[in-house]
Amino acid sequence: MKVIAFGASTSSQSINQALATYAAKQIEGAQVTVLNINDYSVPMFSEDREKELGQAEGAQAFLRDLAQADAFVISFAEHNGHYPAAYKNLFDWTTRIDRELFKGKPAVYLATSPGPGGAQSVLAAAVASAPFFGGNVKGSLSVPSFYDNFDLAAGEVTNSEIAEKIKATVALLG
Repeated sequence: MKVIAFGASTSSQSINQALATYAAKQIEGAQVTVLNINDYSVPMFSEDREKELGQAEGAQAFLRDLAQADAFVISFAEHNGHYPAAYKNLFDWTTRIDRELFKGKPAVYLATSPGPGGAQSVLAAAVASAPFFGGNVKGSLSVPSFYDNFDLAAGEVTNSEIAEKIKATVALLG
């Protein structure tokens, strides 16, 4: 199984990128490709800009890379209860090319934050809107208090209960 994983964040120290990478690597036998949304440069979306440029190359490249997947592991960063602007902008450009960008392929949606809320607001929004964009969410999980439960240097979850929940959630892909 080819799994595409990414954190919906542009931070070079993204905890959501770390979580998505860790979770995808828990899928036994999977070939994991980790994308970085910083690699898909697009201008700020507007209908005027779309008329001027057509399809943004960064969005086309993102779609091409997503097409290589059999399944997705996506971890959503939360900015003031919503998607980060950079991810939402890339998403908007991409859905103008192909509204069903996820093509019904199975996905696990995750979210985390430094605090106890675990980015639950953005996770709920992502899960709720997934069917409109070809998303086939098999499982979702919010991980609270990231730094209390994850060793960034080792790339490992340190809380055994959360580690088991992640393994159980990604197992739903297979």
